[in-house]
Amino acid sequence: MGNCIICGKPVDGLVCETHEEDAVFEFEGDSPSQLTPGRYYRGTVDGYADFGVFVDLGDHVTGLLHRSELDRRLESLDWEPGDTVYVQVLDVRDNGNVDLGWSIRQADREFRGTLIDAPGGERMPGEDESSEPDESTADAGDETDAVTNGSGTTADESEPATPTMEVEEPESPLKPTSVGSLDDQVGSVVRLEGEITGVRQTSGPTVFELSDETGAVECAAFEEAGVRAYPAVDVDDVVALEGEVERRHGSLQVETETLEILEGDDRTEVEQRLEDAIQQEARPEAVDLFADHDAVAAVEDDLLEAATTIRRAVMEARPIVVRHSATADGYVAGAAIERAVLPLIREKHTRDDAEYHYFERRPLDGRVYDMDAATGDVTSMLEARDRHGEQLPLVVLVDAGSTAESTDGYDLLELYGAKRLVIDDSHADAEIAGEVSVAVNPTLGDVDGDDVTSTALAANVAAHVNDDVREDLTHLPAVSYWEGVPDAYTEIAAEAGYDETDISERREAVALEAYYQSYKDKRELVVDLLFDGASGLAAHVSEQFRDKLETELETARENLETRSVGDVTVAVLDTAAFTHRFDFPPTELLLDELHRRDREDDRFVTLGLDEDELHVRATTTVDVRELGETIAETVPDAGVRVVGGHDGYVEFLSGERGAVRDAALDALGDTLA
Repeated sequence: MGNCIICGKPVDGLVCETHEEDAVFEFEGDSPSQLTPGRYYRGTVDGYADFGVFVDLGDHVTGLLHRSELDRRLESLDWEPGDTVYVQVLDVRDNGNVDLGWSIRQADREFRGTLIDAPGGERMPGEDESSEPDESTADAGDETDAVTNGSGTTADESEPATPTMEVEEPESPLKPTSVGSLDDQVGSVVRLEGEITGVRQTSGPTVFELSDETGAVECAAFEEAGVRAYPAVDVDDVVALEGEVERRHGSLQVETETLEILEGDDRTEVEQRLEDAIQQEARPEAVDLFADHDAVAAVEDDLLEAATTIRRAVMEARPIVVRHSATADGYVAGAAIERAVLPLIREKHTRDDAEYHYFERRPLDGRVYDMDAATGDVTSMLEARDRHGEQLPLVVLVDAGSTAESTDGYDLLELYGAKRLVIDDSHADAEIAGEVSVAVNPTLGDVDGDDVTSTALAANVAAHVNDDVREDLTHLPAVSYWEGVPDAYTEIAAEAGYDETDISERREAVALEAYYQSYKDKRELVVDLLFDGASGLAAHVSEQFRDKLETELETARENLETRSVGDVTVAVLDTAAFTHRFDFPPTELLLDELHRRDREDDRFVTLGLDEDELHVRATTTVDVRELGETIAETVPDAGVRVVGGHDGYVEFLSGERGAVRDAALDALGDTLA
């Protein structure tokens, strides 16, 4: 019987069960069965797999740290084979496989003791395995060598090595410093005053994210392994924190020594300082549009407000979620916002994987932000709040979300207080303006938006979010137009080094890749397609686009049915029968191309009749919502509804397909007469 080296409690061995997770073990066994689940071990990175990292713990003993156990993306780990790392053994399976868990502590000094885990039991470092402890070493109260607590002092029975975690501390002589200056203060004890924007409990310390007007930094506070430090401190609290600045795997971190919630005048003073700085820095100084474009100039104030809202979210350490349509215009517009925001996030946060935690771009199925999309976003943001202590995000809808069908989704976000912003070129419904913080859409101001794309709007917003990337974005508006590119956008693209072929190749390549795995952002691939001018990737992918599109167009043309409705020519394609439904191109893109190539005059309509959807393309104005209402009156039992408003499509019950087709043709004749 001995005493726990940390608390002095009588125990068989060297550490009690309560403090077993406070020690790090070096494994000297040669069989997985000799490991002890729950303990933390020092290991060596063996290599990576798609599903995690293999870590060698000892001779012939390797465990898997699965990607699901990480507190960051696997791709953001900077571990190299041979690096020393620290992991927790979660389980040893019957087949000998070892399941490992993540450890926020990645240095010996972050634990309160180091022990050897050998087949014969644990022992002190430097102690011979065969030696028997005598009375002078059996009692942790007399131990003066080998094991120290987290502060570097010897663990003593008379003074148990438990950390001091008092919230109320004496007035600090330290003058406050800023997060932005920490890079030059590694190894120093500093005082920070700011707002808590995140709280994350790990299996070791509690990690607080503190933000001030210059940036955000993670601050680790240790009470006891897995136990919440400073439980009274939460997100949105204004605090004063003191601790030592350290660097962990390329990221700055503050080892918290004291943490105090500020109240009264002290809180007000810090809040006012932060608000003044945010107001000054978040709003761009002036509007500088890419080109002279009436539709964009009409929403100049909204562009400025949208850029301010996005910049403010970055400064407040608020996550940003961009949702966009899975089309070429949607992907390019979303990529423009992404290009502007990511560098600002890297500047704001000291952790090297911040861009994965604080920015996400996710495609939508269509251009409506419906309950399915909103429910997914709410679920994700609540998980992030509970798991990582993150603030609720700013949700940015791009090339989507401007019609009444999106109000249910917005209402769900509103219930949780998540902010919303829309950047879209489609015909908007007036009620959307009241559902979001900012709406950048020319049609809300009764401006003809037929010659503008969502990318033209989003690229201008992005340039005001981050002027440093303005030159990267100048060719994007031209990429987003399938025809009728305004000369001003062609010219600025040419000035940036992108000729007509470069532009069309990127448009076609993004359109093809947008179709495949349309639910994924494909961040790196989209970046390569849009911004890597020296690569032949866009040319290669666009060639596949043309091959696949031409094959489908040839089949479609052979099966077009053309008829006259009054003085309007209508081409009808049975897309359910004469297209490969689950192959590229999708119905919408195929109809677009058919209509562009085959229209005969200025009164021409292309109808695509799918199994339960009706899509319309017209050279003259056709309000799909009005068309759907007329069809519904004619075929009341067809379950007709319009998705996407003026520019949307008509859904119906497949059993009434023939009746819906006839009603649509009659309605077009009446509407366009």
